[in-house]
Amino acid sequence: MHSFSTPRRRVLALAGCTALAGLFAPIAAQTQPLASYPAKPVRLVVGYAAGGATDVIARLIAVKLSEQMGQQFVVDNRAGANSNVGADIVAHSPPDGATLYLFTIANTINATLYDKLNFNAQKDLEPVGLIARVPNILVVNPKLPIRSVAEYLKFAADSPNGITFASSGSGSSIHLSGEMFKMVSKANMLHIPYKGSAPAVTDLLGGQVQSMFDNTPSSLPHVQSGRLRAIAITSARRSPLLPDVPTVAESGYSGFDVQSWFGIAAPTGTPRSIVDRLNTEINKALALPDVKRRLGELAATAEPGTPEQFRTLIVAETKRWHDVVKASGAKAE
Repeated sequence: MHSFSTPRRRVLALAGCTALAGLFAPIAAQTQPLASYPAKPVRLVVGYAAGGATDVIARLIAVKLSEQMGQQFVVDNRAGANSNVGADIVAHSPPDGATLYLFTIANTINATLYDKLNFNAQKDLEPVGLIARVPNILVVNPKLPIRSVAEYLKFAADSPNGITFASSGSGSSIHLSGEMFKMVSKANMLHIPYKGSAPAVTDLLGGQVQSMFDNTPSSLPHVQSGRLRAIAITSARRSPLLPDVPTVAESGYSGFDVQSWFGIAAPTGTPRSIVDRLNTEINKALALPDVKRRLGELAATAEPGTPEQFRTLIVAETKRWHDVVKASGAKAE
């Protein structure tokens, strides 16, 4: 048996260490970016144009994440097809945490509204965390003799073609809020779709249409000025901004709770450590007094929680709106 000399032992030991280093190098390469995440600016894709409630909420949270995580979070507006354009971009982006998506109620509606999509929101997007909820309000032109849900139903029953309700487009959450109310109340209602909330509200103010289940931030200024009359709010609880306006549930339809909501998602396959880090930072931001105050100005309620809770909401809402879309016969425009 031959014995190795000390120099040769050192050479073999060094070779062994080099081999081990090569073996564990891929693991180090995978874990290093996670420890320093985010190592570069993060893009937050919003499926709507700048200026709307979705965009405002996205920018609010992006600013706070930038401050907290020491890296810039940049909002990228990719409007089109009721937010499907933006969702498609993120669903097919690398799952490295560099591209995120502002996931909304629209994505759960679109799953049924559109016959064919290039992605599956439940399978291709990973829930990170819910940000906020915003109720809708049933508003009418104040020239109408309607001051309650009961009077709304009576007016609808007495109208040959039913009471008209405007929306920002067929299949929008505004449209389907009305359709859900129509389903539970059996009201005689006629849907009038518009290309956006702004023209719908304009015609409501002018009396060309009679009512609308509008997002609260859009109609609130007109309610406060007296140009529109708020009849009911669609959330389970009253809004602090409209404390005298009853809920639909209070008005005879127990359990009625319809709200728009906004959260952040990442491409499926994003490492759990990145998802958890983002979730922690989102919840931290939502606890800040200035964030709560700004959300309150938008009639929104902060909704901190876990990725699992957000996933449960997405699954439940997808099922809920599938049933409403099918019952209403709504089609993508």
